[in-house]
Amino acid sequence: MTPPDTAVCLFAKPPRAGEAKTRLIPALGPEGAAALARAFLADTWALLEQLPWAEPVLTSPAPWPEALLPAPGIAVWPQGEGALGARLERVLARALAQRPFAMALGADSPGLPAAHLARARALLAEADAVLGPSEDGGFYLLGLRRALPPGALEGLPWSAPDTLACTEQRLRALGLRVARAEPWFDVDTPHDLERLRAAGTDAPATRAALERLGPPGRLER
Repeated sequence: MTPPDTAVCLFAKPPRAGEAKTRLIPALGPEGAAALARAFLADTWALLEQLPWAEPVLTSPAPWPEALLPAPGIAVWPQGEGALGARLERVLARALAQRPFAMALGADSPGLPAAHLARARALLAEADAVLGPSEDGGFYLLGLRRALPPGALEGLPWSAPDTLACTEQRLRALGLRVARAEPWFDVDTPHDLERLRAAGTDAPATRAALERLGPPGRLER
């Protein structure tokens, strides 16, 4: 069997009540929002484990309790300190020291089709960097075939409507060939949750969590 050639680094934080999915706390309460975050993480990890070309890696900005791991025995890479750009650079550089290709992936996109990830991996055969656009103007995935120079992502606007555009512009300014993967959407608000329900995506843990939390009408906008 051919070993995986792509480290897929899942960027997440421990799904503790009061700290996870905070924009959903007004609708779901701290425990409900944390339960949903755990479901998102479980579905995303299960997806990555099914990809024969991928080596899943869980990364975190904070210590991760073993009880909250998406699967037993997972080693967690520390992201280190700094803004998101510095942490992305650090984790992806470590991953590229071990595999020919590396991706950083968020945990806010349950139901992300495996085909989207496979397409991103295929694009890395020709491009230096791949971005997976999110519909809110950010990106759910950043793939690289070589490490970025220190400070390459410094000063970019994060969680902004122009995050994707600014990141792509920065990468191109560094001389990288940049490709875009298929777009997808993050789930951050009650409206996003209702869209996720309607989409009927393959995210069994998330679907079960939503059923326990109640019908769509319960989720306040």
